Amino acid sequence: MTPGIAKFVFVMMAVGWYLIRYRHARRARREKVARSARGSRENTLLLISLTGLGIVPLVYIATAMPHFASYAFRPAQAWLGVFVAVAALVMFRLTHRALGRNWSLSLDVRENHRLITDGIYRTVRHPMYTAFWLWAAAQALLLPNWVAGFAGLIGFGTLFFGRVAREEQMMLEAFGDEYREYMARTGRLLPRLFRAGHKRLLSPNSRPDTHTKQ
Repeated sequence: MTPGIAKFVFVMMAVGWYLIRYRHARRARREKVARSARGSRENTLLLISLTGLGIVPLVYIATAMPHFASYAFRPAQAWLGVFVAVAALVMFRLTHRALGRNWSLSLDVRENHRLITDGIYRTVRHPMYTAFWLWAAAQALLLPNWVAGFAGLIGFGTLFFGRVAREEQMMLEAFGDEYREYMARTGRLLPRLFRAGHKRLLSPNSRPDTHTKQ
């Protein structure tokens, strides 16, 4: 394992993600959007995430900048990053396969939209977010630079915490009790993870303070 190979793995992870998403994005565009929460706030969150997960690390790979933030390369750490990158791609694949035409880049509910509760969604409500957390972790492990490596965790973390509650409220409004029951038996990122934190949302009369499904 060398720094060059680690950088190559990161680039291949990005290419693999694009290839997985491209076909589903084309199919999803054919489905009309019935409800959307897109706006300046959502676009800003997406840009922050893109910067952290893509722009900053790719600039580092191409130029080694910022030089001051680099640290000694650790092969064992990079090998762990390879395994996490593979896990991220597997999760992306499982998620897109389960969503089909229901997939959306932003907070959209499409016409004839149905609640997906099979496949990877049987036990996890937001496996797409899980996949991006794995991406961010792989990035931190593969790139020996405090800025480029950890930019993904900061960038995607901003999107996740700024969006996920809005996304779940949107799904509650679209699917009502069906989604409440689904929330009761699943976790956000891992099976049953954060279950207790959603008691307010499970009440029909509850109103989250903020934030919604990718």
